[in-house]
Amino acid sequence: MEICQLSGHFFSGIPLQFNYRLRKSARTPRFLTYANGVSCYQTEKTGQDSQNRMFILGMGFVGQFFAEELRNEGWIVSGTCTSMKKRNELQERGLDVLLFDANQPEMGTMNTLKSYTHLLVSVPPIMGIGDPMLQHGELLRSTMIDGNLQWLCYLSSTSVYGDCGGACVDEDFLASPTNEMAKLRLVAEQGWLNLAHDVGIKAHVFRLGGIYGPGRSAVDTIIKQGPLSESQKRRVAKQFTSRVHVADICQALKASIRIELSR
Repeated sequence: MEICQLSGHFFSGIPLQFNYRLRKSARTPRFLTYANGVSCYQTEKTGQDSQNRMFILGMGFVGQFFAEELRNEGWIVSGTCTSMKKRNELQERGLDVLLFDANQPEMGTMNTLKSYTHLLVSVPPIMGIGDPMLQHGELLRSTMIDGNLQWLCYLSSTSVYGDCGGACVDEDFLASPTNEMAKLRLVAEQGWLNLAHDVGIKAHVFRLGGIYGPGRSAVDTIIKQGPLSESQKRRVAKQFTSRVHVADICQALKASIRIELSR
């Protein structure tokens, strides 16, 4: 079971390692050192990697970027979205995408999930409901038990820490969400971890800071002369903000697949 926080630094809008052009050809390092000083060794890629199949529930900004990177590495990747327009756009880019309503999951899609080895969950909670997929816990459990899943990851948010008064926060910091959506996030984290534990699947939670990347940043908003979002307006009064580049998220996700983590 893993809970990790992915947040960037305050001083730069550049991703953490090298630059984007170099990043496209960069490989995940053989050694990663975590905040607690533990180093983990990465095993070499095996011939079975070409048989890995990733299913992404929620093909948003991170899901699309991650899908492209995995496809370039020979993975079979499929995902879901909720509108026909978005599905057509993603299929034009060569992505395999299914229409899917997490509130009313279709058996066809759930049966498709059984043939995948890895599952990334990037579906946010719904106010007043919670995680829509976890409302169908028994269906999910039977799908996982009957399938080939080896790895599950839920993408959460650093909002679960609440207002920490400017303190430095890492994954060991006590979660204390203050708004309803953040509280639902925390419940969803535990729900997915419990579900994975019940069926014996390796599970992770990644708490993401504000996500930026190609075409998506405060600078892009200014260039496009678009209106600021509510969250962007609120940042005006903040001294610090936590940001993470989408490529760094994907690097961490791939590392969690390839490395046996100690905690």
